[in-house]
Amino acid sequence: MAAESNAGELVQVVALLGAGVIAAPLFKRLGLGSVLGYLAAGLAIGPFGLKLVSDPQAILHIAELGVVMFLFIIGLEMQPSRLWNMRKDIFGLGALQVLGCIAALMAVGLAFGQSAPVAFVAGTGFVLTSTAIVMQMLQERNHLHTPKGQHIVAILLFEDLAIVPLLAIVTLLAPQGETVTFVERLQSLGIGFAALAALVIAGRYLLNPFFRLLAQSGAREVMTAAALLVVLGSALLMDFAGLSMAMGAFLAGVLLSESSFRHQLEADIEPFRGILLGLFFLGVGMAVDLAVIFANWQHVLIAVVAYMIVKGVVIYGVARLLKAPHAESLGRAILMAQGGEFAFVLYAAAASVGILDADTNAVLTATIVISMAVTPLVVAIYVRLAPKPTVDTSGLAEPENIENTVLIIGFGRFGQIVSQPLLARGYTLSMIDKDAEFVRDAGDFGFKVYYGDGSRPEILHAAGAATAKAILICIDDREAAVKIAEIVKEEYPLVPVLARAYDRGHAIDLLKAGVDYQIRETYESALDFSGEVMQVLGEEDELVARVVEEFREIDRERFAMEQVGGIYAGRSLIKGNAQPADIIAAKTGRERERKAAEKAAAKEAAT
Repeated sequence: MAAESNAGELVQVVALLGAGVIAAPLFKRLGLGSVLGYLAAGLAIGPFGLKLVSDPQAILHIAELGVVMFLFIIGLEMQPSRLWNMRKDIFGLGALQVLGCIAALMAVGLAFGQSAPVAFVAGTGFVLTSTAIVMQMLQERNHLHTPKGQHIVAILLFEDLAIVPLLAIVTLLAPQGETVTFVERLQSLGIGFAALAALVIAGRYLLNPFFRLLAQSGAREVMTAAALLVVLGSALLMDFAGLSMAMGAFLAGVLLSESSFRHQLEADIEPFRGILLGLFFLGVGMAVDLAVIFANWQHVLIAVVAYMIVKGVVIYGVARLLKAPHAESLGRAILMAQGGEFAFVLYAAAASVGILDADTNAVLTATIVISMAVTPLVVAIYVRLAPKPTVDTSGLAEPENIENTVLIIGFGRFGQIVSQPLLARGYTLSMIDKDAEFVRDAGDFGFKVYYGDGSRPEILHAAGAATAKAILICIDDREAAVKIAEIVKEEYPLVPVLARAYDRGHAIDLLKAGVDYQIRETYESALDFSGEVMQVLGEEDELVARVVEEFREIDRERFAMEQVGGIYAGRSLIKGNAQPADIIAAKTGRERERKAAEKAAAKEAAT
């Protein structure tokens, strides 16, 4: 019997891992995001799907630790000085959005005939945006550290802080709330503040010496265990004090954000965070009670649509009120229009004290889950259908009938260095770049850079390409650089064109496009670096110079061979560190793959 029980549990573990491994990459490849993949996978294997997992609530309780660890890692990125700089967004923007959404969503509940306490709890739960979904999507789109991403992070931080007073308000709204004495309320507040103070003191004075002592032992697994101890211990302390576990983990992360062990902690926690967070989304998907949804589908559908639209409108209005651009305001409204995982905590607390009955709790929970599930899909549709953001070129000068000695296309980190010796020698330069913000910033450093796209012939002509004695292509976009080279050589065949290449393949493409000179952007710096390494190892300066020059000769020969025979033509000139047996094995493997491909192609042709 024990063996059968263990086998059943193992089936559930394998089902969870298999569903996540298959669904997350598939949905991400489709552009829908890994979050929606996890939710769909959870629904598929849960009690209302294939029934491979029968107790999603037990999994959710464990998987909530993923949210806790996620907020710990966020805290590691939030140095106290950075949080202080964000205080206006957290307590200004965040408070305004939360209060505005609470008022609007409570009005929706009252309009549908709910009592005031129920309408307040239902609306407030939906106000609390899913930190896990939003942060995950910001990370996937590389928006987390952008200004608009930081505004959203500030709002989410305020919402995490707001869960504490909201839980207290739920207790006061309970029918038995009058039995709680004033002294007991003061005791609860005192315990909460004491827990916060203890966490701050421990983080300030104990954690760094603690990790330094463990690091001296040299045991990597002990450091990992200590990292988990800090995260889970701080979360448990907050939970005992009646506060949010996630807030405890976040504060622990903030207190360690300036520690010399920050990067080590992040590396140790990251694998657990990723697995448990994925498990959390799987659990949410499994918790979708299809029976409740089917029985009350009209109420659920109306609630999802009404809450998401009203919340989105308020978010957009608050953003515009605080002077955010239309595109940023609309994107924020769509991304944050769903309910979140903390609503489950709030609704459970309200149900336990008698504010919500079982059916209302089930409908509200289904509403939150569906709103979380549709958010990645709505965001994906918005990204595909939304017009591309327009570039603000107000106040930027565009080239017009310029005559200069040299035209530089692209004035980034490479073009700036190229310009200095030329300007020192007295040459006149015409510089264009299509990054509007960069063009503005360049003016602060004494550069006159024109706004323009070097792939447009009319821009090249206006920038003085026809009269230039040399045209320099210094952009870091490989395809665009080749395109510009082709256009320039077609329009101005007598003007020398010199280009920055990304790598050997790009250099060959540029030469085929007709450029007169190319240089790989890391070529010279890598040779200097290699020479410095040899000097550090004790080689004489003359020997270092000779070895580097010999490499230059070999590389020129190899490059000439590659222009004719392709990128592999000169590999016999490369000095590798693989053993002969490794080379033979690699060649054998490639030969086997080639023969298999030829055999498959012949079979397909025969059929």
